[in-house]
Amino acid sequence: MATPAPHRLPRHHAALLLGWLLAQVARAAGTPERAYNITWKSTNFKTILEWKPKPTHYVYTVQISSESGDWKSKCFSISDTECDLTDVIVQDIYQTYEARVLSLLPRSLNHTDLAVEPLFMNSPKFTPYLETKLGRPTIQSFERAGTKLNVTVQDARTLVRKNGTFLSLRQVFGKNLNYTLFYWKASSTGKKTAKTNTNGFLIDVDKMEDYCFSVQALIPSRKTNKSSPESTTECTSHGKGIFREKFFIVGSVVFVVIILIIVLSISIYKCRLARARRTAKESSLLNVA
Repeated sequence: MATPAPHRLPRHHAALLLGWLLAQVARAAGTPERAYNITWKSTNFKTILEWKPKPTHYVYTVQISSESGDWKSKCFSISDTECDLTDVIVQDIYQTYEARVLSLLPRSLNHTDLAVEPLFMNSPKFTPYLETKLGRPTIQSFERAGTKLNVTVQDARTLVRKNGTFLSLRQVFGKNLNYTLFYWKASSTGKKTAKTNTNGFLIDVDKMEDYCFSVQALIPSRKTNKSSPESTTECTSHGKGIFREKFFIVGSVVFVVIILIIVLSISIYKCRLARARRTAKESSLLNVA
């Protein structure tokens, strides 16, 4: 009986398996891998660089440079896959920046081999003033007066400083920063909008109707990241105000009625007491006679 021939993997499968095994051996030995998926995450100028993969037996160092500057090293010898670069970019938010992530063996931190250039990968370019996302705005206050609704939006604070003070979004963007108000009757789903390049809205509303509304920050001149998420929704409480007003009126009437009952009861009591005294006096005079 013939002996069956041993099973052989196809050549391309064998090559893939060998490559995978070599990669695992290299990773276990601590060979650095080049960073990838390098991404800027920035909201209201709070700016973090993120990338992959999670390092094994090696570390990362991040460098950043503007178009008019030199490379500066940040986040030395870290095993994380993110680096906060806010303190660099807020120095000049109008510059365009580029970062690179260096993959290094830990021993190279103290015994650098100048003949061997570390693996690195460059990030996309990033201009904070044009690309940082707008954070969710906050409704500072609102007031309903008859057929007018007055809404005031509070500007978010940024990490951009001037003379030691953190600037607001309005102070950074000026009239380029707009707000959109979305408002609708509480009993309806049809939304209306109003826009302003200030922080206040004054809109006409129907009398005796409750309204709900939210706001959104907007920079119309931008190509990307134009709008912020919408704020939380607020609603007027005209109906509750009427209820409170009616409750106050009814309460006042009840209070007056109670006072009248007390006064009347006291008067009746005094009259009865005076009558009893007169009767007693008259009885005494008759007995004396």
